[in-house]
Amino acid sequence: AEMAAARLSGTENRLVSLPLSRIRVIMKSSPEVSSINQDALFLTAKATELFVQYLATYSYKHGRGKEKNALTYTDLSHTAEECETFQFLADILPKKILASKYLKMLEKEKRDGEMREDNDEAEEEEDEDE
Repeated sequence: AEMAAARLSGTENRLVSLPLSRIRVIMKSSPEVSSINQDALFLTAKATELFVQYLATYSYKHGRGKEKNALTYTDLSHTAEECETFQFLADILPKKILASKYLKMLEKEKRDGEMREDNDEAEEEEDEDE
C-alpha cells in the first residue's frame, strides 16, 4: 500500500536519489528482461542507493580517508580486496598501481608461465621413462 501511495502522490522520485530512467536503461540492457514493473524499478534503485551508501560508509570507517576527512579510491579498493562482502567488486575497484609495476608483473607472469610449460614437458618425459 505504501508503494502505491508513493506512486500516486509522486513522492517516489524524492525517495531515491538515483535517476530511475537510467536504472531502467541498465535493467533493460539485460536480454532476459522484457518489461520492468514500476515497483521493481523503484526497489532496485533504492537497494542500489543503500548498497552504495553502505560501501562508502564501510570504506570510510575502515580506510585512511577519515584522517583527511575524505573517502578515497584507495579506501574503496582496499574494502573490495579485504572485506568478504565486497570481494565481488575487486575487478571493478582494482588497486591502483604504476604502469611500470604492472608491466613488470606481466613480464613475470609470462616467465612463470614459460617455466611451468618447461616443467610439464620434463615431467612427461620422466613418465615415459618409467
